[in-house]
Amino acid sequence: MSGFGAAWRFAVGTLTILPVRPVEAGRVVVGRAMALAPFVGVLLGLAGAVVLVFAGSLSGSPLLGAVLAVGALAWLTRALHLDGLADLADGLGSGKPSDGALEVMKRSDIGPFGVVTAVIALLVQVAALSRGDAVAWVALVAAVVTGRLAVTWACREGVPPARPTGLGALVAGTVRRGAAIGAALGSAVVVAVLALVAAIGAPAFCVPAADGTRFVLDLGALFPDGFDRRYADYSGLSSYAGSISDAGPRPTGLLSHLTVDPYLLAPAGLLLAMAAGLGAAALLRRRAVRRLGGITGDVLGALVETATTVTLLAAVLLL
Repeated sequence: MSGFGAAWRFAVGTLTILPVRPVEAGRVVVGRAMALAPFVGVLLGLAGAVVLVFAGSLSGSPLLGAVLAVGALAWLTRALHLDGLADLADGLGSGKPSDGALEVMKRSDIGPFGVVTAVIALLVQVAALSRGDAVAWVALVAAVVTGRLAVTWACREGVPPARPTGLGALVAGTVRRGAAIGAALGSAVVVAVLALVAAIGAPAFCVPAADGTRFVLDLGALFPDGFDRRYADYSGLSSYAGSISDAGPRPTGLLSHLTVDPYLLAPAGLLLAMAAGLGAAALLRRRAVRRLGGITGDVLGALVETATTVTLLAAVLLL
């Protein structure tokens, strides 16, 4: 089996529920696999996006679509990342030194810190995805990709394992900085392309008006059974023209005050949201390494959920 094939199988087998044939997990294969993690995230994100769009469209409820999409992602990953988030919250919240915190994280039960943290993360994800506009599915893909990209950066050279055994010991320090940078650039390109596809192919978000001076917003196109077809006119960069008192949802994020060009707004907003997600994961990774002495499988799972949640939250604020 080629090095790429083995790495891809290891990445899919580690990050998803999908069955793959076992591979020999040497350091080189593992390093390549962790560099491929965000591209496994692309597959997971697209699967979640299908559930989000179709469930929301068929039911007429973006909220139901969001719940099912988040649930589908948890199922596709065996809920291991949520478990890692809860375990790390319990460990860090225990107030114990490194060995004691690691022991808390190894327990099969989940304490109050873990429950509250996992519930808040899930609620934020569902709330962010229930906005029901045409970029929600792209935001989901971007968030899932960012979560796995956080794993790539957590496994780069110089990041130690907290234990001598376990997943953390297997993957820590296996990814070269150049590979991590390449994964980040590749992830950004994929998300930017998908954002442009959404802006071009979905008038539900924002398309130029015929006169070239205004923009028409039609958020009923993506979920025709869930929304009335309503239009809001934009004039200039931040002011609304015409009567929009009965208009449906529209872009109200920070970037919408700077531009209403869909071909700039969606990609720029999502790339900035990804940067926010990676930044939050980096801060948590730094805290975990200082407190625990390195990374573990639970730390990696927590980084996935943290980056995913913060990316979705940032996307809501920006778009």
